[in-house]
Amino acid sequence: MIGVIDYGAGNLKSVCNSLGAMNAKTKLVKSPEDLCEVTSIIFPGVGSFGDSAHHLEKQNLSEPLKNWIIEDRPFLGICIGFQMLFEASDESPAVVGLGVLPGKVVKFSKEQELKIPHMGWNKLIIKQKFDPIWEGINNVPHFYFVHSFYPQPDENEIIASTTQYGCEFTSSVRRGNLFATQFHPEKSQGAGLRLIRNFLSLNSEI
Repeated sequence: MIGVIDYGAGNLKSVCNSLGAMNAKTKLVKSPEDLCEVTSIIFPGVGSFGDSAHHLEKQNLSEPLKNWIIEDRPFLGICIGFQMLFEASDESPAVVGLGVLPGKVVKFSKEQELKIPHMGWNKLIIKQKFDPIWEGINNVPHFYFVHSFYPQPDENEIIASTTQYGCEFTSSVRRGNLFATQFHPEKSQGAGLRLIRNFLSLNSEI
């Protein structure tokens, strides 16, 4: 069963609708006890780094989520669910993230005269081309983005894809059974649904 983290701010409806279209069994995770009933986790997201960290702490989910990832259990992070994996963010400088991936989250530079937030369709430059997470997806896929901040991982080897928007930024990472994206696969039509399906298939959820 797939646990969808419900921390009061995520884009749950779109994610749950995507999972429902694949006949995947889901459960909303609101407490550590809920984690006992699931075998994979999806951490969807919209909202700020600071608010997300606050809600996870309030629901006593921060440490259980860290342990889940450290144990290399299946995890898909989306947007803020991607950013929360890192140690810190310029969006909320006093707030500590889950810190399971070394690096920090930074804001797009205003000096580049970019429209912020980065919103709309953009293409990926896939770095891990032979990873089965990309099976059935073309070599230059387009996905849907809505964000003003992006992670800068310290470890280049975990970068699964990058995207160009004023600079080349990390748009997804992969490490073991962890996969996380800055884009929204649940809003990215065919390619996005295939990506979610690949994640579920790799972890025997469908």
